[in-house]
Amino acid sequence: NVEESDLLLIPEASTMYLLPWRMQHGRVVRFFCNIKHPDGRNFEGDCRNILKQVIKESRDKGFVCKIGCESEFYLFEQDEFGNPTMIPYDRGTYCDIYPNDRCENIRRDICLSLEEMGIKTTSSHHEQGPGQNEIDYEYSDALTAADNLISFRSLVKTKACENGLFASFMPKPLNIECGSGLHINISLYKDGVNLFKDKSSDNYKYTKKFLAGILNRIEEITLFLNSSTNSYARLGKDKAPKYITWSKENRSQLIRIPASKGDRCRMELRSPDSSCNPYIAFALLIKAGIEGIENNLELCEPKNINLFEIDENKVNDLKKLPQDLNEAINLAKDSEFIKTVLPQKTIENYINDKKKEWDIYSSITDKFKAEKELYFEVL
Repeated sequence: NVEESDLLLIPEASTMYLLPWRMQHGRVVRFFCNIKHPDGRNFEGDCRNILKQVIKESRDKGFVCKIGCESEFYLFEQDEFGNPTMIPYDRGTYCDIYPNDRCENIRRDICLSLEEMGIKTTSSHHEQGPGQNEIDYEYSDALTAADNLISFRSLVKTKACENGLFASFMPKPLNIECGSGLHINISLYKDGVNLFKDKSSDNYKYTKKFLAGILNRIEEITLFLNSSTNSYARLGKDKAPKYITWSKENRSQLIRIPASKGDRCRMELRSPDSSCNPYIAFALLIKAGIEGIENNLELCEPKNINLFEIDENKVNDLKKLPQDLNEAINLAKDSEFIKTVLPQKTIENYINDKKKEWDIYSSITDKFKAEKELYFEVL
C-alpha cells in the first residue's frame, strides 16, 4: 500500500545464473530474491517464502514432494509492427516432424539455453494444436520447480521474440484448437523413498491419502490453479479434465497415475494452466496432500472410463470442477483451508483482483455475443 510501500529484495545467491541469450561481453546474471520489510521481517505476500514454509512443514512431518511440470505453449506470427497475431507459426500436429513442424529449431534453441542455465530438458515435441509445443525438464524439489517454471516461461518468450514470433501460454488462445495446460507431476518421498514407486509397500497407503487430500480440496483451490477467465474455456475440452476423478494411465481424468518406472513414478494433475502462480499452486497442492495423510482420508474408487466420450447424464453423480472464474472465486473466498496457507490480506487482494477481471469479462460477453456467433457461423 502507499502508506507502507518500501520493501527490499534480498538476492538468494544459490539461484544465480548467466542469461545465455545475452552478449558474451558484459554478461548478465539473473537470480531470485526474497522480499522483506525494511526492518528485516519477511513480507507476508512473498509467495516464494510461502512455498518455503509449506515445504518445511511437510518435511517436519516426514514427507518431501518432488515436482515436474509439462508446460504447453503456442507460437504465433507477428505483424509488421512486431505485435502478436492469431496466426499459428505452423500447421503441425502431435509429434509431427519437419517440415510440418516448423517449431523444431526454436524448441531446440530453447532446450540448449535451458541446459546452459542448469535446467536439463527431458523431452521436446510438437503438440496437437497448430504452432503448439511442449518442452519438459527434470524433476526437482518444489521450490526449484517453481523457479524453473518462471525461468522457462521467460526463456520461451525471449527465444520466440528473437525469431520474430510471439509465445503464448494462454490456456485457450484459439477457440477451435486445443488448449494449453500445465500438467503438474508430483512424487511423494518418505525417508528418501518415492512412495509412488513401491505399490506393494505399506508406505503406498500414504500416496492414496495424499491423492484423497488433493481431490478433497481441488474445488476451493482451483481459483489458484486456473486463475484467468480464459482458463475455463479449456476445461472439459481436448483432453482437459472436467470431473473430480482419478485413474491409472487415463488421460480423461483430473488425476492420473502414469505407467512410469523408478523415480519417475508419480501422480499427474491435469487441470492447471500457466495462468497460475506456481509458488501458490505448489504450496496449496502440497498442503492439501499432507492434510489428506494427516486426516487419514480414504481415496475414492478410480473411474476407468473415457470421460471425454461418455454421456453426461450417465455421470451426473460425479462432482465437477468450477465451470467459470466466478464459481471458482465463490468456492475460494470462504475456504478455511486456503487460510492455512495464504495470509488473509493476500487472499483478499487476490480475490478482489479476480472479481474485477470477472466483472470486465461479464460486461463484454453480452456486447460481443452476436459477433462471436457470426464468427463461429463463418468458420
